[in-house]
Amino acid sequence: MSGEPNTTPSPFHEGEVTLQRTVGVAERLEQFGRRVIRDHMPDQHRAFYRQLPFIVLGAVDGAGDAWATLVAGYPGFMTSPDPRRLEFATQADPADPATGGLGDGAAVGLLGIELHTRRRNRMNGHVRREGDGRFGVEVEHAFGNCPQYIRLRDFEFVRAPGRPTPADLTTTTDLSDPRVREMIEGADTFFVASYIEDAAGRHVDASHRGGKPGFVRINADGSLTIPDFAGNLHFNTLGNFLLNPRAGLVFPDFRTGDLLQLTGDAEVVLDSPEIAAFQGAERLWVFRPRKVVLRKAALPLRFVAQADGDSPNNRMTGDWAEAAARLEAEALKSQWRPFRVARIVDESRVIRSIHLEPADGKGIVAHAAGQHLPIRLRAGGQDAPVIRTYTISTAPSDGHYRISVKRQGLVSTHLHDTLKVGDIIEARAPAGHFTIDALEPRPAVLLAAGVGITPILAMLRTIVFEGLRKRRVRPTYVFVAARSRAERAFDAEIAELQARAEGAVKVVRILADTTDARPEDYDVQGRLDIATLRSVLPLDGYDFYLCGPPAFMQGLYDQLRDIGTPDARIHAEAFGPASLKRSLNAPAADRGPPPATQPVPVAFVASGKEARWTPESGSLLELAEARGLTPEFSCRGGNCGTCAVRVLSGAVAYPKTPEAPIPDGSALICCAVPADPSATGGERLLLDL
Repeated sequence: MSGEPNTTPSPFHEGEVTLQRTVGVAERLEQFGRRVIRDHMPDQHRAFYRQLPFIVLGAVDGAGDAWATLVAGYPGFMTSPDPRRLEFATQADPADPATGGLGDGAAVGLLGIELHTRRRNRMNGHVRREGDGRFGVEVEHAFGNCPQYIRLRDFEFVRAPGRPTPADLTTTTDLSDPRVREMIEGADTFFVASYIEDAAGRHVDASHRGGKPGFVRINADGSLTIPDFAGNLHFNTLGNFLLNPRAGLVFPDFRTGDLLQLTGDAEVVLDSPEIAAFQGAERLWVFRPRKVVLRKAALPLRFVAQADGDSPNNRMTGDWAEAAARLEAEALKSQWRPFRVARIVDESRVIRSIHLEPADGKGIVAHAAGQHLPIRLRAGGQDAPVIRTYTISTAPSDGHYRISVKRQGLVSTHLHDTLKVGDIIEARAPAGHFTIDALEPRPAVLLAAGVGITPILAMLRTIVFEGLRKRRVRPTYVFVAARSRAERAFDAEIAELQARAEGAVKVVRILADTTDARPEDYDVQGRLDIATLRSVLPLDGYDFYLCGPPAFMQGLYDQLRDIGTPDARIHAEAFGPASLKRSLNAPAADRGPPPATQPVPVAFVASGKEARWTPESGSLLELAEARGLTPEFSCRGGNCGTCAVRVLSGAVAYPKTPEAPIPDGSALICCAVPADPSATGGERLLLDL
């Protein structure tokens, strides 16, 4: 293998590199791009263009406006006499606004896309005119494209190609035209042209954009907002926009052959709350049209969507109605909201899943895989509602909440025996910090026992779905332990995820009691311990995620620490007050002031009650309950954050550092006590309770 440096010039310009740096791939793509972006067409590209019935073309007219269009012909209308040239056996349509950019020597961008197979290749270069009005394109850059976000469609010709669009079928219009709005708002596909100019001249690009119908939004000011999904990370189009905002869009109506062409200016948006609200969006861009041309029946082709032809990548993205609902829900995240039980599924003998949908017409707050959902309801004939937190067992991309509950107490028994479809329970925004980075390169090891499978399942769903969307599934090992086959949940769902991961996910099933199981129902009999892990994991260097009963987690944690696993690589979900006891490699961070050792006056300001705390009083939650107050809480161990109360004066201390984040200016009263007054200077503690 040669150690000589690659001296091929970089195929990327400043705008593309700037965006590549925002996602940390600039250096990797620099080397990758030099290998795959060529100055000629490989033979397979030359053959591919020959079989296409149309090609997307981007051009720039005499005024510097970019236009995108579709040029059609019977397969074979494009031929490549040599790797550096593509010839067209057709003439440009005079009614097409892109035709003004097809003079001899003009820069153009081409996208060959085969809708019935999802294949696509990109090329840009310069026009060479023929004497009979036909033209060819000499290659500047050629490269392949990934098949994401393409809806499968079959085509047929309804007339002979090559005839110009009649003048009476071409109109200059604007976004107030109902037909224009219909084509944009109903589109699941459009194409975009962009360009830059540098010392070497003009360089034009044509590319594809796809999503669910409605993924392009028409704004009140007449602009369009478009989400940018995960792609090949070249950033050819958006990189061009950073240096030159001029852009051209074409929306084809595959049913009628109408082409809607717009030219205007684009702006890249890297920071907006709408990015997080729109499922699958990595960033946004806004297009402001200056000219709009509608060419009716301009395309001699008609396309019919295949029955199961929706792109799997599109299914993992959202739409603007959903995004607006999420933003509306975000504003209500601190409030209790009504949710309707939409579906109930028994996952095992002891675990039941409850699917929830908003009953107030609002959206849901997007959660992170592994977070829990605080719920409030009346159970067991109690007069006052009780609060519990249950892990959400769906991924954020699933678009709904599902909690999966083991029968083991008053509330869980109510959820198993009494709750029915259509009932209402209240919920607040998801919370919790036991989450996972689905795109981290380091392999993940997910360890679940019993109902601890719920956050682990959510994490696995996210790893697979995000991995498929980004075209790299994080290597993952899933160990599922249960007492018996009848108590183990989600077998079919986990198997399906494993199959979709195409080798990136390995599942190991452990049963303590195999009486009710067949040999094919489990992989290991006994307990999940370090010996089991070592028999499966080939090398060191993993992130571990644990969830299950306290003894299970503490035992595995201690064993992992004993073999040298850093504490920072072991993540755990705590159950109730019995949280994990960690052995740290370095001194613990400052926990704040020490707890009081003498009595401290405490005032609950909102309720007008006072109390005197002593070390025997326990937590501030217990003190409040002793005075007849009923603060909201769930875990009593500092794990969920439900009990947060504002501190108006004075200070609190935590004998044991809580797992949940502590909001600024607040205290988690379920595990907090008054701080030592001598350390804080405050002789009295005032709480907004």
